[in-house]
Amino acid sequence: MARIGVFICHCGENIARTVDCAAVAAAAAKMPGVVHSADYKYMCSDPGQQMIRQAIAEKKLTGAVVGACSPRMHEPTFRRAAAEAGLNPYLLEMANLREHCSWVHEDRAAATAKAIDLVRVMVEKVKRNRSLYPIRVPIEPTALVVGGGIAGIQAALDIAGGGKKVILVERGPSIGGHMARLSETFPTLDCSQCILTPRMVEAASHPNITLMTYSEVEAVEGFVGNFQVTIRRKAKYVDWSKCTGCGDCWAKCPARKIPSEFDARLGARTAIYRPFPQAVPNKPVIDREHCIMLTKGKCGACAKACQRGAVNFKDQDELVKVKVGAVVLATGFDLWDHSAYGEYGAGKFADVIDGFQFERLASASGPTGGEIRRPSDGQVPRTVVFIQCCGSRDEKVGKAYCSKICCMYTAKHGMLYKHKVHDGRAIVFYMDIRAAGKGYEEFIRRAVEADGVEYVRGRVSRIYRRTDGKLIVRGADTLAGRAVTVEADMVVLADAVVPRSGGEKLAQLFGVGYDTDGFYSEAHPKLRPVETAAAGVFLAGACQSPKDIPDSVAQASAAAAKVLGLFARPELEREPVVARVNENTCVHCRACIQACPYGAVEDHEIRDRKGHLVRTVARVNEGLCQGCGTCVAICRSGCIDLEGFTDEQVFSEIATLE
Repeated sequence: MARIGVFICHCGENIARTVDCAAVAAAAAKMPGVVHSADYKYMCSDPGQQMIRQAIAEKKLTGAVVGACSPRMHEPTFRRAAAEAGLNPYLLEMANLREHCSWVHEDRAAATAKAIDLVRVMVEKVKRNRSLYPIRVPIEPTALVVGGGIAGIQAALDIAGGGKKVILVERGPSIGGHMARLSETFPTLDCSQCILTPRMVEAASHPNITLMTYSEVEAVEGFVGNFQVTIRRKAKYVDWSKCTGCGDCWAKCPARKIPSEFDARLGARTAIYRPFPQAVPNKPVIDREHCIMLTKGKCGACAKACQRGAVNFKDQDELVKVKVGAVVLATGFDLWDHSAYGEYGAGKFADVIDGFQFERLASASGPTGGEIRRPSDGQVPRTVVFIQCCGSRDEKVGKAYCSKICCMYTAKHGMLYKHKVHDGRAIVFYMDIRAAGKGYEEFIRRAVEADGVEYVRGRVSRIYRRTDGKLIVRGADTLAGRAVTVEADMVVLADAVVPRSGGEKLAQLFGVGYDTDGFYSEAHPKLRPVETAAAGVFLAGACQSPKDIPDSVAQASAAAAKVLGLFARPELEREPVVARVNENTCVHCRACIQACPYGAVEDHEIRDRKGHLVRTVARVNEGLCQGCGTCVAICRSGCIDLEGFTDEQVFSEIATLE
């Protein structure tokens, strides 16, 4: 016989302002099977939880219903309290009286009546609940970090520092990411390479980190604790075990005018190259598309110059399979292609550049040796216009979000320019200044007051080039209420931050969601900001949203902490809310196998004692199942149930409202 306890929370005034909580508790006390009913101002508080524990023990409750806020917020709290009192935690249910009732209604009487119905529904459900127990899954204590930027490096170092093995995969020839391309960093203006290079070397030399550069994730199988990941190690055409990185090969390479990706296409590289002098690993690769030997069968100058015989033109891609227990995605970002802005020249003006190009001009290791020079003719620009929010916060180009870092790096660019061209003019057109970080507001003020960067509040409507080569920038000063025309030698656009190319394909491989802009989606924006809906897969850095270096590093360490927490035990305990197949009634139509988004439903052969095949049915892999219920909905024979949401439970909820 059911003995149900009902506990109604006022949630301060969040629920009580609209719902008569005492009336709900009184109505619940009259429901069949309910032997105890109470209300309290803060049921999630320690006294509130003690009320629940005491009632379970004294009233010998067989089930409990808590009417409070979202189960996503406090269901683990109340279930833990039930377990401490000796009640199986899955015999406790929550009625969402806040989001589903008080927050969406104004009529107190109607809201109270609805709250009573919500409690009645959960009472009927909990009568049919049965004890469930966590699923235990063995864990492979090795982590995969995808992306070798500062976020990926930090996550790998933290996990490795915790004593666990890490495989760090980077699709470029070197780790370092975008941070390696920066001249200086805000708000301290310290050298980017001085901060980053020691970290890169530490990651490459750490005994717990296996570095796999020039590699990409090809396929993913398995589930949390037991992922099988196939990694494609792209052909480098250089045997790194023999190569010493001496540089003789690229010094002799005749293909010398290939735009350098590292220098934002402002500089040139050879067909055999290392991305930058501080690259880790400090070994070259051959660009197959531009190598004369690989495209035309002629040349071989690099092979002749190499004294170690490290050049191998017969090298092939290699597929490597690794087993890992957790994954950190740190794939970073790109800058939006501003050629979509026809009013800004549609990418046709050489002296209209993006932020990364300006960074390489300002960098001592850049194509101009750190001197600010116009790409078109190499002259020093005397007037430079910086335009913020190029693509960001602009729905007409599909980027309604703020790119977060643009205000700060534009101020930094203005300061770097003034430091190098003392008599030059740096003019910034901005919509708003968003400097929400430690020392950020002071940094903006320093740019204006100490370095003389001019700020104009307004949008630029058009950029065009005059016959003498000058760029004419037409805009508006909304504070002065007048039109502004500037004759500029160079324009720097703060292009929107967008996800890295190929990010959506990678998300699909790991079963991670992503938003309309392509950024990876976290499991919960407040309570689970580094986790994803795919168990065992975590996020770090700008792949989730635009971030600066401090935020990227902080999130990387948070993701690493989650991984180490996962690896702290030999087995993983998972929620038992998974699908189950009644193998006696399964007709093996395979509809569930085709529909499952997680690949959790598999073919299973039933054999007799002699090993003869009797029949084949569908079976759910508990490690992979995420409890979404898709298979339940699509099963033609109705032989699949979702634990905690069986047909009997759901139909009883519906029936009690009739």
